[in-house]
Amino acid sequence: MKKNFLAIIIENIKTLFYALVIAVIIRSLFFQPFYIPSSSMEPTLLIGDRIFVKKFSYGYSKHSFPFSPSFFSNRIFNKAPNYGDLVVFKTPTDNRTDYIKRLIGMPGDTVQFINGKLFLNKNEILRNRTNNKYKIRCGTLRPEVISYEEILPNGKKYTAVYKKKGTYMNSDEYKVPEEHYFFLGDNRDCSSDSRYLSRVGFVSNENLVGKASVIFFSNDTVSGSILKFWNWDKSLRIKRFFNLLR
Repeated sequence: MKKNFLAIIIENIKTLFYALVIAVIIRSLFFQPFYIPSSSMEPTLLIGDRIFVKKFSYGYSKHSFPFSPSFFSNRIFNKAPNYGDLVVFKTPTDNRTDYIKRLIGMPGDTVQFINGKLFLNKNEILRNRTNNKYKIRCGTLRPEVISYEEILPNGKKYTAVYKKKGTYMNSDEYKVPEEHYFFLGDNRDCSSDSRYLSRVGFVSNENLVGKASVIFFSNDTVSGSILKFWNWDKSLRIKRFFNLLR
């Protein structure tokens, strides 16, 4: 009886070990879930969205694996990202914190804001004002915003929002170094991104984790915790479930 009991324990431990190995492989090489904790990418991504990120989109670096082990440098199977990609990356300031932003500047590009308008390589990014009325968060505030459909040089379209009052107007000209990228949040006046060199700055190719692919779950944390099942009619954003990200 004792032998049978011991055999069952050993078998369960082996099963758990194999499951853990498989989970690590899937998380490291294929898909990893992420939670959106801030409003910096509204209206594209909302606080409480949970997304899957494709780890194989740009190849693999040490940051593709748990705890960023330094068993190789740079990237293997490297693939260049595209303008407008929604990219998860490790912030250069600590190489640990995960951020998600939109890729605006490639290596060698120049990026600048002039009179509130975005310029890439001295050319103004085309944008068309939309009639959508978004309720955007910025910390505890709900500022009034103007929304635009912006169009990058490769034809990529997305929605960006700017405050009606007190919007970000002018910047220095940012020259993107080789093997680095420049990122912006879609919620332009409520985003720590590459404009702020001491917080994020230019992001190394090695720090790219993957490309956001789909929202698989979404819960409005303001309306209540997901554990409060009696409040699901208010908190669950069912229309966002399994929305593809472009």
